[in-house]
Amino acid sequence: LRIISNNNHMDAKIFSTAGKETGKVTLPEAVFGVAWNPDLVHEVVIGMQANARAGTAHTKDRSEVRGGGKKPWKQKGTGRARHGSRRSPIWTGGGVTFGPRSEKDYSVKINKKVRAKALATVLSKKVADNEIIFVDSLAMNEPKTKDAKAAFKAIADASGNEAMARKRKNAALVVLPARDIATEKSFRNFGNIEVAQAKDINPVDLLTYKYVVMAAPKESVEILEKRVAATKSN
Repeated sequence: LRIISNNNHMDAKIFSTAGKETGKVTLPEAVFGVAWNPDLVHEVVIGMQANARAGTAHTKDRSEVRGGGKKPWKQKGTGRARHGSRRSPIWTGGGVTFGPRSEKDYSVKINKKVRAKALATVLSKKVADNEIIFVDSLAMNEPKTKDAKAAFKAIADASGNEAMARKRKNAALVVLPARDIATEKSFRNFGNIEVAQAKDINPVDLLTYKYVVMAAPKESVEILEKRVAATKSN
């Protein structure tokens, strides 16, 4: 196992892009040692997905469609069914009944403490399942997909997660402590990898991707610890 528990903290191995072990990082229990709570995580994920909905789908009802101001034919004497307007929903080109309306609000309120707890819960689950790999650095001098691919495979092999390099969809979320344009561009050509900053990751991102590759672990862990601690102090 890569995770070694010791009272109030855990130690995890750090790897290099060359596939070698370079040291250990201390993981705080408050962020990486939280018990799994599926109900809490489900509540937050569903809420975040609802908040992400654009709500732009819109259909026109009979008062909005064009034309139909004149009665199609007289009420009686034609032998045909009575109609008052071509804008009726039963007519081709008429309004839509009970269709999606852009004024509908899908947003859901998620408390900051609940969101932070869900983040820590998912991170803890990932660590327990050996799905977080800590890398000393992913900084690159220039954008180069070839180097990124080689580093990704070396990290996967060294950490015992060889399947990560073979996974074609939603393989890994690369977490950086700060913005790094060269690294982001190096991984941009991979359809199964996403790059994000530690200050921005959330439970939805973590659950979307099987593995998490966390660069500069001391800085990244510190950022995550502050995010979780900030809600406890309020």
